[in-house]
Amino acid sequence: MVNFENSETKKNLARAFAGECQDGARYQFLAKQAEAVGENYMKNLLKILAKNEMSHAKIFYDFILKYSGGEKNIDIQAGYPVSPYDLDPGLKLAADAEFSQFDNIYPAFARIARDEGYNDVADQFLRIATVEDCHNKQLTELSEKFIKNNLHKEKKPIKWKCSKCGYEETAKQPNKNCPLCGYSVGYYMIKLADN
Repeated sequence: MVNFENSETKKNLARAFAGECQDGARYQFLAKQAEAVGENYMKNLLKILAKNEMSHAKIFYDFILKYSGGEKNIDIQAGYPVSPYDLDPGLKLAADAEFSQFDNIYPAFARIARDEGYNDVADQFLRIATVEDCHNKQLTELSEKFIKNNLHKEKKPIKWKCSKCGYEETAKQPNKNCPLCGYSVGYYMIKLADN
């Protein structure tokens, strides 16, 4: 096993921790934008993604604590992605970042961790990568539906459910306001393939 203090795994864990914290913050910013345009259900989905990212950050941070021996500071060099708060293009840029974590970054970090003797770290990088793949698919679909103004439209009638009161109706698109609780269409669950 490579000494943790001199390992690439240590740097990669710190990079991953910082990246996951940034993702969590960006999803909170996007959630505020979704709320501003009346898309409450999208807001809640984005907040769930933000919580997922912070859970990933904690996993990486816990590994740093487990192996570090109490170091106070880790110097890293990494990119700092900046994307607009706007849902378009913010959702698409977030989806692209998730894809990169799933497809490139975390598998590479896992290989390095395994090569350095940190199999538990490698396994978690790969598990988190599968979650990032799911996030990518959800964000891609949300982005496409938002850009096309199809968040609450389908080609065939489907069951729509109000996330506020649970009322369900079958249609190509739900009512502008829920007939039961009166909340806006933004409270209806958005149909995503990965939901």
